[in-house]
Amino acid sequence: MSRIAYVNGRYVPHRDAAVHVEDRGYQFADGVYEVCEVFGGRLVDETRHLDRLDRSLRELRIAAPMGRKALLTIMRETVARNRVRHGLVYLQVSRGVARRDHKFPDPSTPPALVVTAKSIDPAAGERTAAAGVAVITVPETRWARPDIKSVSLLPNVLAKQQAKEAGAGEAWFVDQDGTVLEGASTNAWIVTHDGRIVTRQADNRILRGVTRTGVVDLLGRRNLTLEERPFTVEEARQAAEAFITSASSLVIPVVKIDGAAVGDGKPGPTALALRGSLHQVTEMSHVVTAPYA
Repeated sequence: MSRIAYVNGRYVPHRDAAVHVEDRGYQFADGVYEVCEVFGGRLVDETRHLDRLDRSLRELRIAAPMGRKALLTIMRETVARNRVRHGLVYLQVSRGVARRDHKFPDPSTPPALVVTAKSIDPAAGERTAAAGVAVITVPETRWARPDIKSVSLLPNVLAKQQAKEAGAGEAWFVDQDGTVLEGASTNAWIVTHDGRIVTRQADNRILRGVTRTGVVDLLGRRNLTLEERPFTVEEARQAAEAFITSASSLVIPVVKIDGAAVGDGKPGPTALALRGSLHQVTEMSHVVTAPYA
């Protein structure tokens, strides 16, 4: 079955999906996005994702493309048309199409909306979690508002490529004080030797990950100790465990940082337990796509 995309009011074959050359998302990175997990044919944490989308739009003064109910209908329809059981649904909103000018276009310019969905092999994610990933550290080079889920991701792209060339799965941005901010597409965590679980506070220096929030909820239900504070690269190297979180990867253990083993160099029990329990605390929509052969 051909992949289907939603583009500004129409469901079209993925190969034919296109936006105008003067879409401001293309010319200025003047837009925001969200990525929502699909698990067992259900959207995961759709409310938190759309709450964050609303916040990003407000911060950039971009109008919502439509009401939430209509947007959810499009997300679910895109997932259903692509027959995604396990995977991701991506939505992007730009300020719209207008003659190229740095200033905002006329307020009557409608925002542009694109929604796509794709399947992911869950077994591949389990294999990655079972092996763990290596991370490298890179200097912070992003703009001052990574808490907004903007499509302006060039520093993240360069960091991811640097990680790939180093044989690593992720890059952690590090500030001038030597503290870890977050990954290029993930939030960063460590587990101390006395069992405290540490992640940076969700201020304007990092993105408040939806999966991060789910892990925080899970820790509260398990009565585990959470510390939301900065931690240094050296503290991470000396930790008992480290892991990363995101909607696309859930919880993935980190086994090396800049080539040095974390703990015993194997995925830690805390990270694996959190990964196994995460969907117990996440919001699940009604079934969007039923099982199929």
